[in-house]
Amino acid sequence: MSHAPRTRTVLSCTVLVIALGAGAGACGHSGSNPLSAKPYDAAGQVAYNGPAGSAKADPDRPLEITARGGRGRITDVTAADAAGRYLAGELDGDGNRWHSTTPLIAGTHYTVVVSTEDSDGAPGRRTLTFDTALPKDVVKVEFGPDAGKYGVGQPITAELSKPIKDKAARAVVERALKVESTPSVEGAWYWVDDKTLHYRPKEYWPTRATIKATSRLEGVKIADKLYGGPAQPLKITTGDRIEAITDASSHYMTVKRNGEVINTIPVTTGKPGFSTRNGVKVVLGKQYFVRMRGETVGISSGSADAYDLPVYYATRVTWSGEYVHAAPWSVGSQGAENVSHGCTGMSTGNAAWFYETVTEGDIVKVVNSIGEDMTPFDNGFGDWNVDWDKWRKGSVLQADLKAGHSKLNSARLRPQV
Repeated sequence: MSHAPRTRTVLSCTVLVIALGAGAGACGHSGSNPLSAKPYDAAGQVAYNGPAGSAKADPDRPLEITARGGRGRITDVTAADAAGRYLAGELDGDGNRWHSTTPLIAGTHYTVVVSTEDSDGAPGRRTLTFDTALPKDVVKVEFGPDAGKYGVGQPITAELSKPIKDKAARAVVERALKVESTPSVEGAWYWVDDKTLHYRPKEYWPTRATIKATSRLEGVKIADKLYGGPAQPLKITTGDRIEAITDASSHYMTVKRNGEVINTIPVTTGKPGFSTRNGVKVVLGKQYFVRMRGETVGISSGSADAYDLPVYYATRVTWSGEYVHAAPWSVGSQGAENVSHGCTGMSTGNAAWFYETVTEGDIVKVVNSIGEDMTPFDNGFGDWNVDWDKWRKGSVLQADLKAGHSKLNSARLRPQV
């Protein structure tokens, strides 16, 4: 939307105020101000480069509105698509030409209102409508996880159907992907790779929060000939804040609900050579029964470490096969030493309680293990092991901002002239 100053009108108002000694209302008198007249049909004054008839406009081509015939000038242009998104544009100083400065949305309907004035200052108006063509090459978005109730550690994911490598194109995508939480929290996207983004808040999600992920990317130009495609919105909720902290050196797990200890469980974790990973993990799922075999983690069937066991009440925390589960064969070592192949084992009764207490998205943290640290993205949700400053650097939009700033308040603090 552009505006040009109406110098002739302002001077007329000034003369009237001086002559009549009246307030601003004198300028609105229908007998003295041409602006008070009903706008005339400016069809004869305005031309545009849009399609004729039922043809659809090429969204890669800028929209251009021109004054013709020397019978007036353009004073304002407002263009909006079917979703209410305004098209930015620029009007030259003489009011002869307006052109769009941002790409049109593909596959939508536009309404354009052009305001003019003739040589006497009388206002005119013309309304134009047209449709833009559907894009041939699109990037679809799929949000995760599935809709439902999760723990406060559950990240939001966005999987793209095509890789996006260019920084400017990534900024377009990221700007269109919105995550809103009630209660509200500070959060950011992180580009895990060219097709995957994760979103998490600075701290864990609030308890009993409602989180919605939506995309406004459909029809938006991402790169040359590449546009955004459709995406189904996502809604999840959180329950209590459940945290299970396993101290591998003391061989005990402490389980908290909303900060209050609700259970302390003797456990065994990974023995030397199979030490459990340190760090924060997120519950990926639960299975009442799992057959665990050493071959699945690279242990040959004939070795001393080989195993083939029926396991019950298995709560998964990594894709590589780390679980919290019932281990009745190691009850004598639980609370005393680490004898497992990396999982956290406990009695069948404690494992059943744990299985019933936790849900997907709950937090499972291991400390004081001699094992390696949990990796952020390639073995489950290790997102919380990335500190907040580094996480923000994984966002194209937030990478260069100081802590606590958004693109909006950054612009307010550093206005450009």
